[in-house]
Amino acid sequence: MATAQDLVFHAQLSQAATRVEEALDTLLPKPDGAVAEAMRYATLQGGKRLRAFLVLETAGLFRVPVVQSVRAAAAVECVHAYSLIHDDLPAMDDDDMRRGRPTVHKKWDDATAILAGDALQAFAFEILGGPQTAPDANIRIRLAVKLAQAAGVAGMVGGQALDIAAENARTPLTLEKITELQAMKTGALFRWSVEAGAILGKSDATNLVSYADALGLAFQIQDDILDVTASPEATGKATGKDAAAGKATFVSLLGLEGAQKKARDLVSTACDTLSPYGSAADSLRKAAEFVIGRES
Repeated sequence: MATAQDLVFHAQLSQAATRVEEALDTLLPKPDGAVAEAMRYATLQGGKRLRAFLVLETAGLFRVPVVQSVRAAAAVECVHAYSLIHDDLPAMDDDDMRRGRPTVHKKWDDATAILAGDALQAFAFEILGGPQTAPDANIRIRLAVKLAQAAGVAGMVGGQALDIAAENARTPLTLEKITELQAMKTGALFRWSVEAGAILGKSDATNLVSYADALGLAFQIQDDILDVTASPEATGKATGKDAAAGKATFVSLLGLEGAQKKARDLVSTACDTLSPYGSAADSLRKAAEFVIGRES
């Protein structure tokens, strides 16, 4: 049964999603042509907006105006949407469904999907570069540089490259290598999301980065668990693909119970790192619990 804290958290998550949805609807190009339509299709009405939530909540710790933090949240959602469009392509993960709907390349075609993803990535930096994101240009530069690092070869793209290489490797990846891969592929955007709040608030992000690293890894472990335990109807995408491909995952290496325990331990670590913020970080603690309790 959901506790009062659970209900408060889900209300906060929903409110954050609504704020970011409204911002994206306003900011994104109007649906004039296939690429603009595909950008909106991939970005609007989709997902839990967890990265956006992290931006808004961490910015709130430092009293950053919502008008600023919501733009940073919209920017990371654009990068996330771009990554999903490209991940779903036949040359990558080759998925037909995403969030219960046809993937972009299935609804349009490969070329439109590639271009829409490219445009969303560029648009994220356009958002961050606008003076409405922060009056101080140095803050806008820091946000953009950090996001470029998180999304690039040292982060998400590099992690995806390692993941693709692992599918054809003769020897399955070790637990250490999978952890390193996922810290890049999945964790880097979570890390940026909490750093963004601190950058906007001109504050230190050390504890928040430790929190994000633990949360991001727990998130990926839960993804591996759901790939084994959930149905495509529940997740809105294909499941069982990793096992069918003989791919090493946290579940294949640790076992289902071992992976579940590892995820719980990471959530405990994530929550412990937030102690300097006291009760002001309760929503972030609930977010950590949420990532391993989700069913999609």
